[in-house]
Amino acid sequence: MTTLFYSLIFAGLAALANILGSVIVTSQKWATQSLRYFMAVGSGFMMGTIFLEMIPESVRLQSKEPTTPSWPALLLIGYLIVHFFEHTFAEHMHFGEETHHDEMSPRVGFSALIGMLVHTFFDGVTIGAGFMIDSRVGILLFLAVFLHKIVDGFTIASIVLSSGYSAARAMGASVLLAIATLIGVAAVHASGSANYAMPLTAGCTLYVAATDLMPEVNREKGVKMAFVVFAGMGLFLLIRTVATT
Repeated sequence: MTTLFYSLIFAGLAALANILGSVIVTSQKWATQSLRYFMAVGSGFMMGTIFLEMIPESVRLQSKEPTTPSWPALLLIGYLIVHFFEHTFAEHMHFGEETHHDEMSPRVGFSALIGMLVHTFFDGVTIGAGFMIDSRVGILLFLAVFLHKIVDGFTIASIVLSSGYSAARAMGASVLLAIATLIGVAAVHASGSANYAMPLTAGCTLYVAATDLMPEVNREKGVKMAFVVFAGMGLFLLIRTVATT
């Protein structure tokens, strides 16, 4: 089976988590507080993935092709791309449950959707680039993406509902996020190289972990959430160790 096939299968699993997040909002059958634990585990796992897997892989890839633009520059560009579309282009954007209903409008909901589509497109690029390197890296990056995908779907559905749209539109928005993930996989495979994609998506992932998820995790006082974040990092190290033995 081809690398593209595996990339699409795992990206499809991650994309389904977007839809599950939307189901949580529209059905209201799961305590929203539980999502903060997903954020904490996901942010810890992602931080471990960025600094212990994605950046070292970016350095290794650049050493093989010195003509590739500087990986720190690409990492910064990736970070700024997500920032622009989520928190500059979009008028109102934060992860988790939308509570500022008085600030919402159909235009705000649409701009937030565009921002999230860019974000999830790069989720697909991340998974695809990982499998282009090898299956071990691909699975680690898939897990890093998967752990925040439910939160993505929850977030966009909550924003869409608060903007005055129906539950069906909220579900439709999460389906668009899922499709954008698959398009990201196809795009990075069409490019034929992970040299640019890996540091670029490392910057995107860093933004999601440190700027989107961590502030939401830090809303809860006390040390409990800090230990959950550390548990996410520990989970990454455990899976990485098992995958390399």
